[in-house]
Amino acid sequence: MSRRKVSTTVYITPEQDQLLKQLHQRTKVPVAEYIRQGIDLVLDKYQEALPGQATLRLDGER
Repeated sequence: MSRRKVSTTVYITPEQDQLLKQLHQRTKVPVAEYIRQGIDLVLDKYQEALPGQATLRLDGER
C-alpha cells in the first residue's frame, strides 16, 4: 500500500496488543497493516450505512 497515510490514535486492549504483536512476530507483517485490514473489514460490513450511490435491489432480494 503506497498511498499516503493519515496518522491517528486508536486504543486497544492489552490482550489485543499482545496478540497483534505475536502475530507480527510470526508473520513479519506490521501491526498497522493488520489494523488497516480490520478497518477495511468493518467498512465493507457497514457499506450500506455509508453515503454514496444506492444499490438497486430487485423484488425478494435483501
